[in-house]
Amino acid sequence: MTIRREWLDHDYYAVLGVDRSASAKEIKKAFRALAQQYHPDNNPGDAQAESRFKDVNQAYEILSDPKVRVEYDQARDALARGAYVGGPGGGGAQYVRIEDLGDLGDLFGSGGGRFGGLGDLFGGGRRTRSPQPGGDLASEVSLSFHEAIEGVTRVLTVDGPEGRREVPVKIPAGVNDGARIRLRGRGRPGDNGGPAGDLYVTVHAARHPIFARSGRDLRIKVPITITEAALGAAITVPTLAGTVTVRVPPGTQHGTTMRLTGRGVATAKATGDLLVTIEVRVPEHLDDAQRSLLERLRSLESEINPRSHLGV
Repeated sequence: MTIRREWLDHDYYAVLGVDRSASAKEIKKAFRALAQQYHPDNNPGDAQAESRFKDVNQAYEILSDPKVRVEYDQARDALARGAYVGGPGGGGAQYVRIEDLGDLGDLFGSGGGRFGGLGDLFGGGRRTRSPQPGGDLASEVSLSFHEAIEGVTRVLTVDGPEGRREVPVKIPAGVNDGARIRLRGRGRPGDNGGPAGDLYVTVHAARHPIFARSGRDLRIKVPITITEAALGAAITVPTLAGTVTVRVPPGTQHGTTMRLTGRGVATAKATGDLLVTIEVRVPEHLDDAQRSLLERLRSLESEINPRSHLGV
């Protein structure tokens, strides 16, 4: 495996403020909080915040990949123990400075056990290294509700070993909040002709003031009057594509949900539905005429007990 020099200089767990035993979920939670805090859009002109944002992304790149995380932990363990080989003559131990090792890819070579690769650094010639894939990078993008629904192309600024670069990202229509988009080959370049890593973009979608979203389905609460619920009514309901007329049957109860097929979120695979939940609103203030009518209605209902099923 390939060991990067910066692994030996940085404690990425400390960068994210988590323990080495932290779960993948805990690492992701810490990364999202720090990325939001130090994002350049939230700290314009702040060079220190920009540097911190870069460190946070680099830490998450390493620790979010289970395989790379294991390799990173092994490299840090080796550093803590001290890398050394037998010295010339007398069998004495000669400590080797990490910065003198040059390309660290052979430090954990496959030959001769876990540290067999060290033998190639001191005699016996250097073996030809095979191509190694580049590491992955991570970034985030914030979208409005409608951008997430309709899809959009954004240009992200990504920090990598070659410096900052702009990467266009096509966000598909109907993307969910928290979705992770993979851009193949847009991560760190590989070594010795190996393929580049990938770029993972986490999507943050804003909420809508009246629509709630559940996958491809949308939900909306629509208030109606007592008389509309009792007698039935044709009401106007907003959708993503404009308004529609919905027929409320007589005797509709509070909390009743009606499904409008095909009025939800359209994706490449399917289109969801709009779920309309009825809320019967009781008037808070009555004029004399309204009060008189309701009192008349109450007198007609004197024989009806809607709580009889409760035994009262």
